[in-house]
Amino acid sequence: MLELTLCSMLTLLPDYLFRRYVQGKRIGHEITLFSVWYELRWGITTCLILTVLLIAVVLYNHPSSENVTSLFRTVSIYPEVGGRVSEIYIGYNDRVKEGDPLFKMDSTRQEAALATARARVAEVDASAATAEADILTSEGKFQEAKGALEQAQDELRTKTQLQQRNADIVAAREIEKLQTLVATRQGAVDAAAAAKQSAQTRISSVIPAQKASAEAELAAAKVELDRQVVRAGVAGRVDQFVLRVGDVIQPAPFTRAAGILIPEGAGENQLVAGFNQIEAQVIKVGMAAEATCVTKPMAIIPLVVTREQNVIAAGQIRATDQLTDLSKIGAPGTVTVFLEPLFKGGLDTVPPGSSCIVNAYSSNHDLIASGKVGSLEKIYLHGVDAVALVHALIIRLQAIVLPLKVLVLGGH
Repeated sequence: MLELTLCSMLTLLPDYLFRRYVQGKRIGHEITLFSVWYELRWGITTCLILTVLLIAVVLYNHPSSENVTSLFRTVSIYPEVGGRVSEIYIGYNDRVKEGDPLFKMDSTRQEAALATARARVAEVDASAATAEADILTSEGKFQEAKGALEQAQDELRTKTQLQQRNADIVAAREIEKLQTLVATRQGAVDAAAAAKQSAQTRISSVIPAQKASAEAELAAAKVELDRQVVRAGVAGRVDQFVLRVGDVIQPAPFTRAAGILIPEGAGENQLVAGFNQIEAQVIKVGMAAEATCVTKPMAIIPLVVTREQNVIAAGQIRATDQLTDLSKIGAPGTVTVFLEPLFKGGLDTVPPGSSCIVNAYSSNHDLIASGKVGSLEKIYLHGVDAVALVHALIIRLQAIVLPLKVLVLGGH
């Protein structure tokens, strides 16, 4: 309507003034309701053509979108292991910090496993003390066997020397008995040495390995016990949390979440807009934009385009066992654009998830100043930049009408 009014002032109004005051035709006589088309045909035709062209130029070079919101991330609350809820530490819509406990699962089995692991560590420590005593015992037996061996060897050596001097002094049978005694006591020494080595190996290798294994089991038991307490992964606000003591809950994806954690700062200071695909060549990073939101009525928020998504979500497919038929993809998607406030705090009072309307304005000032375009193109580009005023007026009218549309025409 605004474009039609503007074009009428440039075409239809001069045509009427010419016929009324130059040609002398009068309303109600030569110019009647039935002769309007014939008398003002040039003005009406030119007005309609200019209106269509103006609308096309405005909408293409200064795109608008109502698919605008401030997206934010949510974190589903699930336990790592399934079981029955035994304690709840928070309430509905409470704020939590990172690491704060949310609720606890029944941990009877995990506590028993932790006690068993601790007993196993204590048992290994006791085995180490016993092994130390075994080393001392085996050392004493080794020294005792060694002393007996030396005594038998001395006696055998003495008797052998006496026999060599006089064969009648020591009988051959006695020498044989002493040799057998020496061999027996040598075996006792070897056995005592082996027992000592075994005790040393047990305390230097076996028991440390057993203790490491027991400590690993203890650490695993502590981890399992800690997993029974579900904690907040990020700071934020807990919503839709209706869990109660005694409820049975399973980890994802076997059951619904216990609640939703909305991180702090999620969706703030940024709007995400979806523009028509035809605007893909027009929208650039750094473009100025304006927004009006339902949650901040009758206010215009200056914005700037900070990022443009280089893919269109409608073309996304997943690998399956069937080829994708493009006719089943659905409606064409939009060009996703990220906008941030031009001035600090511009979106502070706009809650995440708000619905907004955004206008983006292209600027050809740098191209005109570069001298790379001709005179006619300069005039056209100046006109393109000038008609941005039309869209700026429209969004301000929308900002005024939006509260009335929601409150009066929205069924309240």
